[in-house]
Amino acid sequence: MSKIELLKRLYKDYSKKYINKILISVFFSILLAGSTSSVAYLLDPAIKQLFIEQKQSYIYLIPAAIILAFCIKGLSLYIARVIMIKVAEEIRKDIQGDMFNTIINADTDTVDKKHSGKFIANLMNDVNMITSLVSTSILNFFKDSLTLIGLLCVMFYQNWKLALIAIIMIPLSSIAAKSLGKRIKKVTEQQMQKAGKLTTYLIEVFKNHKLIKIFQREEFEKKRADEAISDFKETNQKINIIFVRASPIMEILTGIMIAFLIFISAKLVKNNELEVSNFFSFLAAMMLAYQPVRSLATLNIGIQQGLSGANRVIKIIDEKQNIKDESNADDISIKEGEIKFDKVSFGYEGSGTQVLNSVSLNIPGKKMTALVGQSGAGKSTILNLIPRFYNISSGEIKIDNQSIYSKKIHSLRKNISLVSQDTLLFDDTIKNNIAYANPRATEMEIIDAAKYSFANEFIEKLPKGYNTIIGENGIRLSGGEKQRLSIARAILKKTPIILLDEATSSLDAETESKIQQAINFLTKGKTTVVIAHRLSTILNSEKIFVIDKGQVVDNGNHDELIKSSKIYKNFYEKQIKKH
Repeated sequence: MSKIELLKRLYKDYSKKYINKILISVFFSILLAGSTSSVAYLLDPAIKQLFIEQKQSYIYLIPAAIILAFCIKGLSLYIARVIMIKVAEEIRKDIQGDMFNTIINADTDTVDKKHSGKFIANLMNDVNMITSLVSTSILNFFKDSLTLIGLLCVMFYQNWKLALIAIIMIPLSSIAAKSLGKRIKKVTEQQMQKAGKLTTYLIEVFKNHKLIKIFQREEFEKKRADEAISDFKETNQKINIIFVRASPIMEILTGIMIAFLIFISAKLVKNNELEVSNFFSFLAAMMLAYQPVRSLATLNIGIQQGLSGANRVIKIIDEKQNIKDESNADDISIKEGEIKFDKVSFGYEGSGTQVLNSVSLNIPGKKMTALVGQSGAGKSTILNLIPRFYNISSGEIKIDNQSIYSKKIHSLRKNISLVSQDTLLFDDTIKNNIAYANPRATEMEIIDAAKYSFANEFIEKLPKGYNTIIGENGIRLSGGEKQRLSIARAILKKTPIILLDEATSSLDAETESKIQQAINFLTKGKTTVVIAHRLSTILNSEKIFVIDKGQVVDNGNHDELIKSSKIYKNFYEKQIKKH
């Protein structure tokens, strides 16, 4: 996307709604420009009337006018900046909101392909650049452009010959700024890559700190952290050095210009073509013009940074969803909960291989069905296709003879609960974690769900009970306790379809029987698809599908498969019998 297209997009989607506030800021920028120019202009009568002609009537008037001009200048600058800061923060909120909405609604495959640390870097660092573009760059453009125009008017009024010489400085500055702007764009891209890498690394370290300690890899991680932080430091140094380069360039240009103007002015004064009062007023205007010229010269650098961040952010916001409702989709109606896979094939995007190859299976309604097979056979993939976390390559999936692809995704997932071996919890209270499945649930319903999952046993022993904060992903709980909360959450949702992805794998032997009772309660009269290595779960299944290399190779109940399936018998003897 080109710079013009990016600016148009930012204006249309985010700045346009705040145009009235931006125009008010522009109005105060005009007052700022006028007051700054008046300060330079007032030096002419001040010197002429007070020091040369020594008119006492001006002794209070001119100082008062200068004080008033500076008061207007200060207040105008303050109000203009406050308005643009508020506008920028509103725009930040809007952009971050749009980004979050895109990410939260994105296809699972899209989120899987990018580390969360990089999304966080985009959400924070890139949006900061855009906010800076709005709050600083846009304000400076209006403020400094208008101020420069006002001061140029004063300079031309005092002496047009000197003014023509002075404006040569402006294009020279813009040439230097353009060169720096190109450099800053390239370095900013590097900075964001390093920021994403550092954020990603830090998330991994904090998440795996126990692993680091048990394998005594602290020193190794310190070296890795030092490398990541040093890389980030290097790119930040480059950016700041590029910004600083503008200062010596402007200082040199300004010094040359002032020296040359003094030289020319001395000749003009000598030839009676310029009065001393005019010269001092002109010099003041030119000196005051130094700041806006310098700011405008470096403006391109800030714009390049902001547009660089906008380019990355807009790409995320514009990410297309492949998993979405059809235009004529309606709500799914589930009575029996019978699930059918008809010649379903699937491969993860970018993998180049098929995980499932023409899989056909019939999962009976209101019964428990088990999927067994070696790791990587495709069991979890089958589970993930039922709630449409991914779209199939070919074939059809139906629930009660209704294609899930012709139904609204929201209504489909509303009827499905998932309990997996990787229990996902929030850094919140136990109560809120259980209620996440049903925010409208009463306190009694939450407690009942905890009782049926046997979570109530450990919850009541906690100092704050259901109001206990459990830490990041339930770090303060054991694996079995976390799993019981996950089961309680599924109980509270009360769905006709239950998906269990090795849900008992994290449980210790002592609590397994209780958790099995909780699962029995959860799945009673529900269509249940379970991936499990526990003997009790397999034996309770109405039907068992044996999955091998992405295909259904056998099916039946336990007794039938022991006799007819070599793969199942081998699996049973090696992985189940030992339990």
